[in-house]
Amino acid sequence: MNRVLVSMQDGLSEPAWFGKIGEYEQEVLKRLGFDGQELSILFCNDEFIQELNKNYREIDAPTDILSFENGEEYTDEDGSKWFSAGDIIISLDTLPKNAEYFKVTQNEELKRLLIHGTLHLNGMEHGEEHVGEGLEIKSPMLKKQEEVLKAFSDVELI
Repeated sequence: MNRVLVSMQDGLSEPAWFGKIGEYEQEVLKRLGFDGQELSILFCNDEFIQELNKNYREIDAPTDILSFENGEEYTDEDGSKWFSAGDIIISLDTLPKNAEYFKVTQNEELKRLLIHGTLHLNGMEHGEEHVGEGLEIKSPMLKKQEEVLKAFSDVELI
């Protein structure tokens, strides 16, 4: 069992698909073999994520996703042990732009971002060299991301 907290930036309205995110993320964690994880997902706008990007990565521009790994374990009041994986932040402004740029549906892009963030929270990195000649994915993290995404090809979030 895992814990997933999904929230919206203050002042933003929840999209119609908002209620599906927690269950989807639970399935992603299960597919990746994670148990006892706790993580949060925050949806925001470009202004909010740009400020985070500026403060934590020294990049003064919006981005699609940020992941803040925690990596600490704790025991709750019931004696259950949890791994606090961290936080995933996704910009709802950049999501449709990315989908258009990569020529995929917003549904596919959202699922990809959630998987991507989850892998980062669990210590995986993709480096700068994402794709080799012939558009072959080189990074083990991105290969895993696309493998998991394929397993959820029939899931409709948006």
